[in-house]
Amino acid sequence: MPKVPFWAVVAVAALLRTDNLLGQETTAQDHSIVLEVGGAGEWKLTKGPYNFGGTLAFEVEPIENWLELELGVTALFSGGRTELGADLLFKKPWRLSPKVEFMAGLGPQLVHRFAKDERGTSFGLEVVLDFMFWPAKNVGWYVEPSYGVTFGRNGERSLGATAGVLIGWP
Repeated sequence: MPKVPFWAVVAVAALLRTDNLLGQETTAQDHSIVLEVGGAGEWKLTKGPYNFGGTLAFEVEPIENWLELELGVTALFSGGRTELGADLLFKKPWRLSPKVEFMAGLGPQLVHRFAKDERGTSFGLEVVLDFMFWPAKNVGWYVEPSYGVTFGRNGERSLGATAGVLIGWP
């Protein structure tokens, strides 16, 4: 029997748990501000180790159903190396059901590395896919895979992912 990845089991369980996913109509609840708190991981495609850490982001929707802005900060650690990043993402939202949202986004990022051999600040670009699940009115969870490119002396490409808890303010 083939092994099923843990993340696949969690995703299916969340979809099954999310009420009204299969067409039962209810009123969608939008939030004026959404706080995202979670864990983060990054895998360098060009060089370097895997990095893991935490993330904190705020999200607002200035143009309903067309534009969401996310401002986030992420701290990553690996083998005595520390990296602090910030990004501003411009996302297009799609509501798949009253309790499930999908967004695709793009935006600039700023990354500062503290290690002696890589010390410095780099500018870059990040592309994300954001999946949000709202099983309760103001509390949910999210998964956000990403691809990033930084420019300059420490330029690199990386795949990343964040996942965590959503807290919505009406």
